[in-house]
Amino acid sequence: MHPFNRFFIICFFLFLGGASFGQVPGFYMKKESRRIKIPFIDSNSLVIIPVSINGGPPINFLFDTGVKSNIFFSKTIADELGMKYTRKLNLVGADGQTVLSASVSPNNNFDLGEIEGIYQAILVLDEDFLELEKVIGIPIYGVIGNEFFKNNPVKIDYDNAVVSFYRTSALRWRPFAYRSIPMEMIGNKPYINTTIRQIGAEELEAKLLIDTGANHGLLLNRETTDAIQLPPLTLETDLGRSLGGDLFGFVGRVRRVDINGLKFRNVITSYPDETEFSGVIVETGRQGSIGSELLNRVKLILDYPRERMLYKKGAKFSEQFDYDMSGMMVRVFSAEEKRFYVSQVRGNSPSGVAGIQLYDEITAINKVPSFFWELADVTKLLRSEEGKVITLDILRGSGNEEDPPESLRISFVLKKQL
Repeated sequence: MHPFNRFFIICFFLFLGGASFGQVPGFYMKKESRRIKIPFIDSNSLVIIPVSINGGPPINFLFDTGVKSNIFFSKTIADELGMKYTRKLNLVGADGQTVLSASVSPNNNFDLGEIEGIYQAILVLDEDFLELEKVIGIPIYGVIGNEFFKNNPVKIDYDNAVVSFYRTSALRWRPFAYRSIPMEMIGNKPYINTTIRQIGAEELEAKLLIDTGANHGLLLNRETTDAIQLPPLTLETDLGRSLGGDLFGFVGRVRRVDINGLKFRNVITSYPDETEFSGVIVETGRQGSIGSELLNRVKLILDYPRERMLYKKGAKFSEQFDYDMSGMMVRVFSAEEKRFYVSQVRGNSPSGVAGIQLYDEITAINKVPSFFWELADVTKLLRSEEGKVITLDILRGSGNEEDPPESLRISFVLKKQL
C-alpha cells in the first residue's frame, strides 16, 4: 500500500460569511450544459485537477470525498494568491493530541475552466504537515472536498482519467448497465453499506466511507467493533502521514468485499492502530473506508443530491490487488528534481536483507537514472512481479556533512509479502 493512506480528521467549522444574498457558495457551470468533462491527473489513482484561485496560475488540487472542507497547504502561496483571513483556528490532529494552527479564508473564487467555485472558504494551514509532494510525486497545493460534489452528480472515470460534472437535474434515472446503492451523507461525507468476508473470522456488515482521496483499497478500524479481526498473515507498517503525525498499524487481506452484489476479491486491507481520536470515528457509525485502490476498478457516479452511488465494472475490475514486494517505501525530496529516497524499510524484507537503509538516496533503478522515473511508476515496479530482480544505485551519507556520500549498487529479488 502506498504511504499516502491519510485521514483528514479535523475539528472545526468554517463560516463562509460575506456572500451576498442570492449567491449560494458552490461549484457551477459557467454555461448551462447537461455535462462538462474535466481531465484529471491520475497519480496512484488519486484525482488531481489544476485549479486557478482568485485569478492566479493553475495549481494542483486533490479532489477528495473524505474531507468536508477545502484545505490549502501553503500559507506563503495563499498570501500571494490574495487570500484574506478572518480568524485563526487550532485543529486536532489524527493522533488526537497534536494541535495544528490554520487560518480561515472566506469568499475565494475557484476556476476549473468551464466550472467555477464561488464564495469558497479555505482552511489555510500555517505549515504543510502532509508534504504530499514527497508521497505522491507531484506538487499538491490543497484539497477540495464536499463543496464540489454537494449539488451535482459527479462521475469519475478512472480508465480515461476524466471527471464529468453533471447538471443538478441530470441523471434522474439510473444509466444503462450501472448498479445503484443508497449513499448516506453523514457530516457532508458519503457512506455505503457493504458485506466483508474476512479470513479466519466472521462475515462483517460494514458501513464504509467513500474516500477518493485515500489510495488504500480497504481500511477497517478495529476499535469500532470486535467483529473486525486481523487476518492470519499481516505486516506491521507505517500506514502514512496524516494531519498530526504518522499513522501505524497492520496490512493484510480480506477474502471479499461485496458492494450490492459486485464482489472484489483478496482486497489489500489496512488496519490502523487506535488513537485518541478514535471516538470520533466510532460516533459516525462507520467501520472503515474504501479508497481509490478499490474505487479505480469501477466507473463511479457520486450523486449527492439523490444520496446514491452508481457504478459499473471498469477496465481494471479483474486485476488482482497487489502489494509492495520489496519491503521499502520510496518518496521524493522534490518532484521537480526527481530525487528519490527510502522513507521506510523492513529488516526481514528483500530490500532490508540486501542492505538498503533508511534515507538512502536512489540515483538509478535497474540502471535507468532516477530523473527518468515517476514516483507512481516506481511504486508499480515494486509491486510488479515476484522473482523480478531490482538493482538500485544509491548514495548513502555517513551522518557527517563534511564526508562525501558513499556510492553503492544493491540488488534484491521481489517476493510477495502478503
